Amino acid sequence: MSEKWRPRLGLVVLVILMTVMVLPFVGLFFFRLYENQLIRQTEAELIAQGAAIAAIYAREVRDADIPREKLGAMPVPAAGSSGDERYHPIEPRLDLAIDPVLPRRPDSVPATVDPAFVAIGARLTGILTDTQTITLAGFRLLDPSGVVIAGSGETGKSLADIEEVRAALSGTYASALRTRVLDSPVPPIYSVSRGTRVRVFAAIPVIVGDRVAGVVYASRTPNNIVKHLYSERGKVILAALTIFGVTLIIAFVFIRTISRPIYELIDRTARISAGDRSAVGPLHHHGTREMAELSNAFLDMAHKLQARSDTIRTFATHVSHELKSPLTAIQGAAELLRDAGDEMEQEKRSRFYSNIIADTDRLNRLVRRLIELARAESMHSTGETTSLGEVVEMLVPDKRMSVQIGAGADIRFRMSAENAAIILSNLADNSARHGATRFTLNAVAGPEIVTLTASDDGSGISPGNKGRIFEPFFTTRRESGGTGLGLGIAAALVRGHDGTIELQDTPEGACFAIRLPAA
Repeated sequence: MSEKWRPRLGLVVLVILMTVMVLPFVGLFFFRLYENQLIRQTEAELIAQGAAIAAIYAREVRDADIPREKLGAMPVPAAGSSGDERYHPIEPRLDLAIDPVLPRRPDSVPATVDPAFVAIGARLTGILTDTQTITLAGFRLLDPSGVVIAGSGETGKSLADIEEVRAALSGTYASALRTRVLDSPVPPIYSVSRGTRVRVFAAIPVIVGDRVAGVVYASRTPNNIVKHLYSERGKVILAALTIFGVTLIIAFVFIRTISRPIYELIDRTARISAGDRSAVGPLHHHGTREMAELSNAFLDMAHKLQARSDTIRTFATHVSHELKSPLTAIQGAAELLRDAGDEMEQEKRSRFYSNIIADTDRLNRLVRRLIELARAESMHSTGETTSLGEVVEMLVPDKRMSVQIGAGADIRFRMSAENAAIILSNLADNSARHGATRFTLNAVAGPEIVTLTASDDGSGISPGNKGRIFEPFFTTRRESGGTGLGLGIAAALVRGHDGTIELQDTPEGACFAIRLPAA
């Protein structure tokens, strides 16, 4: 399988953490979220300042006693307004996401202005100048026809054709984003009024009675993000350090709880595959519950694989030894018969033939037992259930020994009747070969476990052999044809059904306790 590049876990986590760390700045500069907030803030300031100047302008119009017919149109009531409300708040409405940035403001055109409004403009010029000095906003006062009566050098010229001014002359507040006229050359240092490429325009109608007496046309460049962040650099640095510190803590926790145990587990795997048995042990630090469960499962698998490897090695040694003896005897007898068969006495020749047949029978028994053991090792619980009563009916009667059930004949346990019969047959055969005349079975039911006992009145098992009776090929009856695999087959079948088998102490004969899951 071709090797392809795959990122390391640490690199993936680093990229994720760095991405999360820069998300706030992406939101600031790419999605312009904060810039939009600054524009809303600028519009709100223009509304507040323009409303104050509009109130002064309206008072001047009333004091000048200008005739009603010289005023402008009647304002259109806002949708849902009853017309007698005390408060008329104006909310900022500009949004970078939906409002287009219009071209620079069109130039004013020459026009004729009413002398009465020129006088009002002259009186308010000082107020506009003082206000602009502090707020840095530009203000122009327009008469009901849209002609400038106070402001910068456009006095006497008309702005009536500008979209937002036209809306204000009809009595409706309007605002717009327009491209700012850049200074030439561009200032080397960002300033409050020169830091962005757009300018906010707000046109506020001046209402006197039920007529539009004029318009306060205000404009200002919104604060620049970089400039604003620089002015708040202490907080920005603190926020950046906090984000960086939290990111480091997350990285440390991840390395401590996930990355480090994984790398240690990888190292253990390499050492175990190289044959280092000392690597099969608990990790120094698990980190999380899932990692501990993974480690325990891996180490349990490693233990089982090592145990299986040891079993196979030992089993192969035993098999070669058990097969070598009869094969050597057969080979020796065959060679003697070949070399001296014609000169050998009939009685001696018959004895050699008998030895060959006996050793061949032993090989056949060993092969059959090995096949049975292999099947027993591969068997697992199928969910079938049985009882002692059903199993005993399947046992082949033995003239040397009687089989009886003492108690619990109907208690069911989780195992097929066929497999249970194989186990009990091997135990019964072992008892009969040790001189037993009675083989007694009992069953006791527990909440989750059924305990079966198989006892006999034979010669029993010596204390020195109790620890080895389940070892493959261990037998004390090798001369009489014993293979040493009967109890190994029984133990393998019990293990395959999530049970246990052990030899219990008893004053007479032998007694085996088998524990299996209850039905």
